[in-house]
Amino acid sequence: MKTEFVDVSDTQKNLVVEIDSNVVDAEIDKVSRDYSKAARIPGFRPGKVPTKVVRQRFRDQILHDVAHGLIPRAVDEALRERGVEPVDTPDIKDVVVEEGQPLKFTASFETVPPIEPGDYSTLTVKRGHVQVEDTAVDQALSQLRERAARYEPIEDRGVERGDSVLMDLVRTTAKKTEEPLIVIPGQEPPRETETDKHDNVTVDIGAPANPPGFDEALIGLTAGDQKSFDVVYPEDYTIKELAGTTVRYDVAAKAIRKRVVPDMDDEFAKDLGEFDSLATLTARVRADLEHEAGHEAERETRADLLKQLASRVSFEVPASLLDREVDRRVEEFVRRLMEQQVDPMQTNINWEEFRERQKEGAAESVRSALVLDEIARREGISVPESEVEAEVVRYAERSGRTPAAVRARLEKEGGLGRLYTALRREKTVAFLLTRATTTE
Repeated sequence: MKTEFVDVSDTQKNLVVEIDSNVVDAEIDKVSRDYSKAARIPGFRPGKVPTKVVRQRFRDQILHDVAHGLIPRAVDEALRERGVEPVDTPDIKDVVVEEGQPLKFTASFETVPPIEPGDYSTLTVKRGHVQVEDTAVDQALSQLRERAARYEPIEDRGVERGDSVLMDLVRTTAKKTEEPLIVIPGQEPPRETETDKHDNVTVDIGAPANPPGFDEALIGLTAGDQKSFDVVYPEDYTIKELAGTTVRYDVAAKAIRKRVVPDMDDEFAKDLGEFDSLATLTARVRADLEHEAGHEAERETRADLLKQLASRVSFEVPASLLDREVDRRVEEFVRRLMEQQVDPMQTNINWEEFRERQKEGAAESVRSALVLDEIARREGISVPESEVEAEVVRYAERSGRTPAAVRARLEKEGGLGRLYTALRREKTVAFLLTRATTTE
C-alpha cells in the first residue's frame, strides 16, 4: 500500500492512498463468491451461479462493497503508522476502483497539532477578599420591603400620584398625520385608526413607563368615574411605533388602591417567616450576598484562566470542532427559550447571523478545552467512575428523574463520554488554580 500525507494547513490534512491491485482483486474474488452463494438468477441453481456471471450482473455492487471493505482498513492502518488522530471521521473522495487496477482514493481530515501548555506558574489569577458593601445590603433589604408591600383600598378621595388604579381601558391609535384625531362619542372611529381594549388592568400612577400626560389626566378621578382624553406622543418618543402619533384613551376607573410599604423593623423581619429580628434578617441577607459574590468571583477567575489557556493555542481551530461548539451553544440557547415557553421558530431571530456571532466565543472555548485535555493527559488527571455516578445522581435530583433513567438516556445519546470529559476538564482547572500565580 502506498500512502502520501499532504499538509493542507496546520489542521487540515489529506491522505492519498493507493492499494495494490493484487489486494483489490483478492477482495473482488471474496465478495464475488459471497454474491454467488446468495444470488438468485434464472437458469441457475441457488449457490451455483458462475463467478463470471455474478461479476457481470452485479459489477457495480461488488466494486462498491470492495471499496467499503478496503478503504476504512487502509485509512486506519495509515493513520496508526503515522500516529495521527483525526478529530472527526475522514471524508473519502476521488475513489477509483476497477478490477486489475490499484484502488486509489483521498481521505481528508482534520487534526489537532501538538500543543505546548507552557509553564503553569505563568498563569495568573486574581483572588481578592469578597466584600459586600453596606449599600448592597440596604438595597437588598429595600427590595424585600418593596416585595412585601400590600395594597389598601381608597374610597374617600380621588386618584393621587403613587396610587394604583384598576380600570377598563380603550386605546384608539391614529396613523401619523398632521391633523388632530377627532373621535365623536357614539360613533365609530375613522378607518385609519386602530382600537384595542383592555379590561381590569392596573396602572401605577407615576410609573416611568406611563405615556406622557397620562398620569395627569387621571389625577382626581374616583372609583366609578369615566374619562376620555388624548395623548400626543412627541416625535422623539422612545417607542418608534408611537412617536408622532395621537392616541385617544377612554378610561373607566373601577377601584383605587394605595401601595403601603412596611416599616423596616423587627415586625417586618418576623413577617418574612424565619427571623426574630431585623438584625437577624440583615445578617442573613449579608451572608447570602457574600455567598453569591464568592461564586461570581470564582466564575470570573475561571473565565480569566480559560482565556489565558486559549491564548496559548496559535493555530486555527479545526472547523469540525468549531461547528460542534457552535451547535452546542445554539442548542443551549434554544433550550432556555423553550424553558421560558418561547417557541424558537416564532421568534424574529436570524439563526444564520446568530450562529455567526457565536463563532468567536466558540473558537476560544475550543482552544481552552484543547489545552485542558492536553494538560490532563500529561498530568494523568482522570475521573473515577464514582464521581461520574455522583454527577448523574445530582443531575437526576435536579431534573426529577431517577439516576437509572438519566444514565440510560446518557448511554443512548453517547452523553457519558461528554460528561466524563467535562468533569475531567473541571478537575484540570482546579489543578491549574493550585499551580497558577495568585495576585491580590
